[in-house]
Amino acid sequence: MFIRAGAALAAFAAFAIGAPATAQQAAPNAEESASAILAADSPSGTVAKVTNWIVASHDNGELPFIVIDKEGAELFAYDASGQSLGRAPVLIGITKGDESTPGVGDRELSHIPVADRTTPAGRFVAKFGPASGHKKVLWVDYADAVSLHAVVTANRKERRVQRLNSAAVDDNRITFGCINAPTAFYENVVRPLFMAAGGIVYVLPDTKSLGEVFPAVASVSQSETASEIAR
Repeated sequence: MFIRAGAALAAFAAFAIGAPATAQQAAPNAEESASAILAADSPSGTVAKVTNWIVASHDNGELPFIVIDKEGAELFAYDASGQSLGRAPVLIGITKGDESTPGVGDRELSHIPVADRTTPAGRFVAKFGPASGHKKVLWVDYADAVSLHAVVTANRKERRVQRLNSAAVDDNRITFGCINAPTAFYENVVRPLFMAAGGIVYVLPDTKSLGEVFPAVASVSQSETASEIAR
């Protein structure tokens, strides 16, 4: 597991707010099958709605972005112009919930109860930064120690690679809150996309409504519905 990286984290604090105590390890794994990485076809439903809003409103500015669909346990990657760069399954927090428990980022992993192991929803400015073991991870919510990294394989009993390769969605809930992606996708897509200047990560809700987390998206949808009715 990743823990505080001492002085390295102090330097990274200039970018992020807070100082998390732990994050999960991101070790490459040769056992991952190609089936874990999905085709870069267009998303549908809520993901498409949010993605279209991001591109139309330029909410991402000049930065690449990622949309995490917790309900579908998938990651969608885009360049700054909104061009799709691929999609992949992800592992997320074992407990449903769209907020992090206050102070969870300051705890050791062993001190985080299952009820607090959530992946928060929202818009996050993400950037690569130091973690323990001279590693770098993509910090999504630095204050609460939520990062996006390659799938953790240290605990074989958790069968994380198998969970990524499984067609089921429910078994993708296993982490302490971090987002695990297939190693090949992480190294070939996520890392080069975000390494230079970071980007925006949009995590869709799984307990709150879309409007509660992304009110601008909801308002656009309502406007489009009213326009359709008026025609």
